[in-house]
Amino acid sequence: MRVRVATYNIHKGLTQIRRQPRIHDVRLALHSIDADIVFLQEVQDRNERLARHPNYHEGTQLDYLAASGYGHRAYGMNAVYPHGHHGNAILSRWTIHRFTNHDVSDHALEKRGLLHAVAHTDGHGAPTRDVHLICVHFGLINRSRLRQASFLVDFVQQEIPAHAPLIIAGDFNDWQRRVDLVLRGRLGLHEVATDQNGDERGVLDRLLPWRGGNDAKVNVARTFPSFAPWLTLDRIYVRGFRVLSMRVPKGLTWARRSDHAPLIAELELAP
Repeated sequence: MRVRVATYNIHKGLTQIRRQPRIHDVRLALHSIDADIVFLQEVQDRNERLARHPNYHEGTQLDYLAASGYGHRAYGMNAVYPHGHHGNAILSRWTIHRFTNHDVSDHALEKRGLLHAVAHTDGHGAPTRDVHLICVHFGLINRSRLRQASFLVDFVQQEIPAHAPLIIAGDFNDWQRRVDLVLRGRLGLHEVATDQNGDERGVLDRLLPWRGGNDAKVNVARTFPSFAPWLTLDRIYVRGFRVLSMRVPKGLTWARRSDHAPLIAELELAP
């Protein structure tokens, strides 16, 4: 069974400088990606300051995005303020039958969460299976990220069956790839870009994340900043799946939609 997944930090659906709504551009992006499961970060599900803006959407941000063809969703509210709130979200064409959000904030200035959902595969005649989905957005400080990664490892080991299919995706802010070493080492996960590039390229890219080069396979996983991607902040880790391909769409159109470019992967669920 094949499934297309994507992770996308949508920057609250706002432009960076003038803070103007551009959530309609994000919904067009989701139409273009056409993934079965989308992991979203910085979803601002309520903003009373912008509610009367002529370019603002009707209803909640998550409802507006789910109208791109997603019948199931999960939302984890992380940061709350007088005029609204934002957090992580998962949009799915597979049935989500339960989800929980866990506060992994390391300090008061950065509210971060870990959103865990369990989805049923669309069997198409085959028996359905439970697939565990985890959407994360880690902190900007290295020691915070490492503590959050440790929480994630403990959560997976204690709460998710060892042989259950698993997808962990999000904005790890892990430009030095230290969290990557924790997740791959302690959980034995596969990261989609490394799987596609090969181990040698993956190690080189991990040790020298700033390096250039003409090899498209190495550069393709860079997602930030979207106007000229050179940092690999956004990742997709899998267990129980084979990585068929992955890509990062680039260009001016994508740069206008968010400060991050989406990471998209084609996966095949192992028997």
